[in-house]
Amino acid sequence: MKLKLTGFVLLLSFISLRSAAQAQRILTLNEAIQLSLQNSKLLKNSQAKIEEATAALKEAVQKKLPDAGISGSYLRFNSPNIDLKTSNNNGGGSGNQGGTPNINQAVYGLLNLGLPIYQGGRIRYGIESAKYLEQAAKLDADKDKEEVIQNTIEAYVNLYKAKSAVDLVKESLLQAQQRVRVFTNLEQNGLLARNDLLKAELQASNTELSLLDADNNWQLANVNMNLMLGLPAETMLVADSASLETSDEKKTLDEFVQAAKTNRKDMASLELRKKAAETGVKSTKGEYYPGIKLTGGYVAANIPNFLTITNAVNIGVGVSYNLGSIWKTKAKVEQAEARAKQLTISQSILDDKIQLQVSQAYLNWLSTRKKIDVYKTAVDQATENYRITKNKYDNNLVTTTDLLDADVAQLQAKLNFAFAKADAVVAYNKLLETAGLIDQNSSKK
Repeated sequence: MKLKLTGFVLLLSFISLRSAAQAQRILTLNEAIQLSLQNSKLLKNSQAKIEEATAALKEAVQKKLPDAGISGSYLRFNSPNIDLKTSNNNGGGSGNQGGTPNINQAVYGLLNLGLPIYQGGRIRYGIESAKYLEQAAKLDADKDKEEVIQNTIEAYVNLYKAKSAVDLVKESLLQAQQRVRVFTNLEQNGLLARNDLLKAELQASNTELSLLDADNNWQLANVNMNLMLGLPAETMLVADSASLETSDEKKTLDEFVQAAKTNRKDMASLELRKKAAETGVKSTKGEYYPGIKLTGGYVAANIPNFLTITNAVNIGVGVSYNLGSIWKTKAKVEQAEARAKQLTISQSILDDKIQLQVSQAYLNWLSTRKKIDVYKTAVDQATENYRITKNKYDNNLVTTTDLLDADVAQLQAKLNFAFAKADAVVAYNKLLETAGLIDQNSSKK
């Protein structure tokens, strides 16, 4: 009954995997990276930040352009009492009412222009600072791109490891079920103890549970990969093992550290932000100085029965100075200098952090390369151990437990070897990311 139930479960699993295989898509690592870059929400957000920085630069440049204002009014009056004091009528009596104009409305318009000539350097330094910040935003986007590439590689390797685990556990399950069938025949013929058959059945059951867990992990890794690539969630992806090539990089740790100091986008971005902050100090100090503008204007007015003004053009130079800046600007300058100082310290912190990150990634990469050799040897040893144990078991020299343990050890060795090769790819690309070289490497694929 147990065998029939197990066979039924396996049949359902086989049908499920077969139906999923109908929509399978073989995906190379390079294709995964390209799709991820096209559909990354992080990169879209980075592009929006670049657009914001570009708009801020345009705003800073536009401060060089003239200011213009236009205004006009139409006024309606009642009938005012107007007493004009003239030389002919020095305050006597009722005044010269016969000569008083009848004014009940007025229209006027003003056009004013102001072109900044000198603002204490605030405009020039503002433009310079905005340029630094725009360049820093672009470098931040490049850094985000590197992060997306590394995350894609990790997800791709995780997908490969999950599928490898499914394949290896499935192969082990088939062997375990075959062993159960053989042991069942032996037990029915009185050639095997019932306890040994139960041990074999228990191992088959445990392997079946391991297959379910491995399949769930594969499905989850597949969903995660589809979300990253912008593909339908039901698409079954198969990682191309040929894409997972381990590198025989010969660079030393010092060479990677130097590469990081030259190529790390976050270091370059921080340098630009520091320059922007230093420029901000100069811009703030500009508030100590007066502002000078070239001014111009045009006036037109019409007061019926009294006055008409046309073609009244004026041009001149205006000077403005806020006396409060003498005692208020000092605190602003101190704040700007403190911000610049913070960025200088942040540079030093980041430099130490980069050296630690590169060292850690480099040592981890060396470790994974050594693990590949160790696990490869372990696979050979486990395979040979199982062969010897199987021969001894066939000759009644070892117990069933020894045989099953040797089989489990062989499966574990194969899994460790497959995972080590995949982990080496992740470790190498992590090293490239910490050295600021991952984008260059991915473009060569």
